[in-house]
Amino acid sequence: MKVYQRYIAREVAAAILLVLLAFLALFAFFDLLGEVGSLGQGGYRIQHALVYVLLRLSGRAYELMPLAILIGTLYALANLSRHSEITVLRASGLSTGRLLVCLCQIAAAFAVLTFLIGEYVAPPAEHAASQLRLKERGRTMQELRSVRNLRSGLWVKDERSFINIRVLLSDRSLRGIRIYQFDEHGKLRSVIEAAAGEFAADDGWHLTDVAHTVLLNDSAKVEKLAEMSWRSALNPEILAVLMLSPDRMSLRHLSAYTRHLADNRQQTNRYDIAFWKKIVYPLAGLVMVALALPFSAGHHRASGIGLQIFAGVMIGVLFHTLNGLSSNLGAIHGWSPLLSAAAPSALFLLAAGLMIWWVERR
Repeated sequence: MKVYQRYIAREVAAAILLVLLAFLALFAFFDLLGEVGSLGQGGYRIQHALVYVLLRLSGRAYELMPLAILIGTLYALANLSRHSEITVLRASGLSTGRLLVCLCQIAAAFAVLTFLIGEYVAPPAEHAASQLRLKERGRTMQELRSVRNLRSGLWVKDERSFINIRVLLSDRSLRGIRIYQFDEHGKLRSVIEAAAGEFAADDGWHLTDVAHTVLLNDSAKVEKLAEMSWRSALNPEILAVLMLSPDRMSLRHLSAYTRHLADNRQQTNRYDIAFWKKIVYPLAGLVMVALALPFSAGHHRASGIGLQIFAGVMIGVLFHTLNGLSSNLGAIHGWSPLLSAAAPSALFLLAAGLMIWWVERR
């Protein structure tokens, strides 16, 4: 790497990290304010709220990274232009293409970092944050009910069985379980009701205080059992997935849950889109540096850095809006998951290319 490349890389990377830290501090402050109303519920105290907010910062960093790359690059390039350093480099033979390659190398490093955070850091941290919040507030996964608007609890399909779980505790044990088992003709054959369920890796679910109702042709037989084993494809990992939105899940969990839904002939489009977004989203940083480049390609020594940062914020907000809109429309209308995930980045990359072309022609 040449001297000027190292210098630009250092300036741009430092600006990106500075912007990212500023955003994280701002969002942490607002997240903490949002937790104030929950203080005092059960054992939930300020120290728990602080840990909860800190655990969520990795997810925030994943979301904000493209915006930080855009604004950081804009700031660094504007600062270099203000001190005539870009002008000197251009006079020395630095072309727009070579500058773009240099910026893309920096963005590629941040893309790898974004992927690692989104895959290995944010999902377990988000899960730990949810567990902490539920445990300390003395609440259960009944909160999941309100999210899914199901007053009767959580419903899951497993082959020819429909499972209703009234309560999923923070340790992923179950309370209030009903299992409706159907035959190949779609007729209800048995109902298993259990007060509680614990998962054992070797034996599946261990149910206690069980009432097993078998429906015969013209009668029903009810058997009371102190305990019962129940084997199912469902496991705590799949149930834990339900605590997170698809965007917060890792590729491994998305893949496993998508297979589970497909095996049970359920819609997977929402999770397929989230899977491709996990792959495409880190690459948005490359698009962001391409968008930032035209602002420095002209001779803007007198232009205000503040104006450029404002433009960067507006572009970033527009990108996030289109990114969410594309995913939702794709899930609703059944669009190609890859197209739904990649369309916003492709549109902004096209816009960046047109802007660079226009600046070069001037």
